Amino acid sequence: MLSTSKLIPEISVDNVPIDSIKLNEHVLEKKKREFMQGTVIGPGEFESERHFYPRVLNATIHPLVSSFLHLGNDRVLTRYCHLNPQIDQSKLRELMFYKPKYFHWAGCDLFSVTTSSGQRQMIVIETNSCPSGQKSMPLLSENDEQGGYRVVIEKTFKSLIEKADPKLGGLAVLCDKNMMEASGYASVMADVTKESVYLVEYVNHDSDPPVKWEDGVLFVRDCNKEWHSIRACFRYVTQKPWNRFPIHTKTLVLNDIVACLSGGRNKAMAARAYEFLNHELEQSGLSVRVPETIRNVSKSEIPLWIDSFGGHGVLKVPYSNAGQGVYTITNPEELNDFMKEDHHYDKFIVQSLVGNASWSSIQRAGKFYHVGTIPNRKNQTFVTDMRMMIASTDDGFVPVAIYARRARKPLLQNLSDDPDVTSWEMLGTNLSVKIGENEWTTESQRLLLMDRKDFNILGIGIDDLIDAYIQTILSVVAIDKMSHRLMPNNKFDMELFSALNPDEALLNEIKL
Repeated sequence: MLSTSKLIPEISVDNVPIDSIKLNEHVLEKKKREFMQGTVIGPGEFESERHFYPRVLNATIHPLVSSFLHLGNDRVLTRYCHLNPQIDQSKLRELMFYKPKYFHWAGCDLFSVTTSSGQRQMIVIETNSCPSGQKSMPLLSENDEQGGYRVVIEKTFKSLIEKADPKLGGLAVLCDKNMMEASGYASVMADVTKESVYLVEYVNHDSDPPVKWEDGVLFVRDCNKEWHSIRACFRYVTQKPWNRFPIHTKTLVLNDIVACLSGGRNKAMAARAYEFLNHELEQSGLSVRVPETIRNVSKSEIPLWIDSFGGHGVLKVPYSNAGQGVYTITNPEELNDFMKEDHHYDKFIVQSLVGNASWSSIQRAGKFYHVGTIPNRKNQTFVTDMRMMIASTDDGFVPVAIYARRARKPLLQNLSDDPDVTSWEMLGTNLSVKIGENEWTTESQRLLLMDRKDFNILGIGIDDLIDAYIQTILSVVAIDKMSHRLMPNNKFDMELFSALNPDEALLNEIKL
């Protein structure tokens, strides 16, 4: 058996230690791929410096964030309902202790927004299956070096694999990016289960992938070119996972692919899922708060919808992630640039744009605009979003990790103040940057930690964290319920899915 320390020796580029290369994480990803395909990870191999950013290892969690994470669902419920007396408390309790069948682990991206009258709230931008976040989360306790990795594996994955058929084989972690976190999950899984775990990279369009499916059973190829069957798999495959994972499997997969199709990696279906849940919760005072969203829009219709939003909007390729396929539109030039591009898919999403008070979209609910960071010494305010990661356990949902990201450029009061600044530079917060096929880098200088230094910049409090947590729970429940609708009698309803999401390019990708 090989150890991770031997698999990834002190990798360097041009004699510079890899940990010193701040903005070239793709180099680390590329080097690790040479070592990690079909690797066996054994118990006792977790090393913190390989699974957390260096600055995270030296960070001290902010006491307010620590207090939130220690509250527990009962106190969160009491506080939230105290501040929102119109809410049906019994219904919210039911949702907080809801047990998903398909969508067990998720991360929600949220904006802190306000209205012209000063009403602040958290709104959902998108929900992600296989979310990142562990490498960016300061530890709650110095004695708990595995942090949220252990929470997800011990409280979510472990309880699920008890249902897996032991005759089907071993355990595996499959990934297509973010090896830092994927290898962390594999190491913790080995510790928790006391057995070896296969760590395998499974990228899109691999001509000779180390993974195959036979009669619904997953097989992985090790470094000796031998194939091994897998009874349960932790999936960190994010790019079009439905073209490599079948919907129906005998191998247990966390999360199920149907959760991605239902909204975890499909923004069009997520919008449907939120609508269905909001209708169901109409009398409870609860709802998933999202920007106004128009689904299944053909390319030729887009200018009309942008015009209806007052010339400002957000265009999204529904099935992209990691900041790809998102376009902010604030002027005719940005719209023309989008219209000139060739796009693989046939349908798009148009959303109202959350900007500054003077240039947000006009929508039925009025205007939302960014709260943004506390002004810096130059009196500049930056747009931020927040990632709230949660997991389902036997005791209900639990928050696992939180981080925030800021945009590259400060928010302008008026768009005409600096014509050279693009709207994406002011509004785009995602840290992932695609530099080639299956190659990514991370602009980690824009990462804001939940530590004593960065958290104060965000200008949010414990009630904002609670609001973000509740919104994340609602979005996950909505997507899991959509998965139930698409899986009557545990069989995928392609006819219903194609009616709800009529995009031939997507339908042709799905591996049944």
